[in-house]
Amino acid sequence: MARIAVGIEYDGSAYCGWQAQPALASVQAVAEEALSRIAAAPVALVCAGRTDAGVHALGQVAHFDTEATRPMRSWVLGANSELPADVSVCWALPVPQHFHARFSAEARTYRYLILNRTARSALHARRAAWVHRPLDAERMNAAARLLEGEHDFSAFRAAECQAKSPIRRLQRLSVERQGEWIRIEATANAFLHHMVRNLAGLLIAIGRGDAEPTWAAELLATRDRTQGAATAPAAGLYFVAVRYPAAFGVPAAAAGGAAP
Repeated sequence: MARIAVGIEYDGSAYCGWQAQPALASVQAVAEEALSRIAAAPVALVCAGRTDAGVHALGQVAHFDTEATRPMRSWVLGANSELPADVSVCWALPVPQHFHARFSAEARTYRYLILNRTARSALHARRAAWVHRPLDAERMNAAARLLEGEHDFSAFRAAECQAKSPIRRLQRLSVERQGEWIRIEATANAFLHHMVRNLAGLLIAIGRGDAEPTWAAELLATRDRTQGAATAPAAGLYFVAVRYPAAFGVPAAAAGGAAP
């Protein structure tokens, strides 16, 4: 039995999220169906991080076990010939049996993309959040600095979050502006449910001038989600990359590179 890791890119607009659910279209279901056809046997995928409805991925990683012997190129090209246009297998790699897409991960990176202009976008409506009021990226970045480190992120977790502990190590939270675009990037050992979207919601509120940057630290200390800003829309969120121990040889960067 061989274990194969795959990198998967997808536009999550048409899906209920990564996880397969009865009677709903999911990324997991379409990817498993495609890979099963190439393996000529059922394939079950385990992913690095489940994404919600409408959330995208440039660098999702998953693994599966199979008795089928195929060149890595065949897993990629064969699966893509069976997949819809909004899901793509970018690479495949043989990994040892002790590799686990979720539990072997050392860090995950998410990106939140905001179009900050007066007019809404026809082209990016499902792939970015739109904020028409001017955002001050410097204020947002100052607030982001206050959230880095290991903390109890209860103030940024969804009510339905099932994580046993709210403690997470946020290694990096940055905000950059490029013209009309603002990019928020977050890297952590792991994330709570809706944590990145709730962080983005807070930073957007601060960028609009609704609160001072110090509100970030004050909210963090409350550990109370009900006192936070609104959750940012799913359309702006991208699962960008997963970092594993170098010994596994898994690509550290998303196949899609710096885009969007």
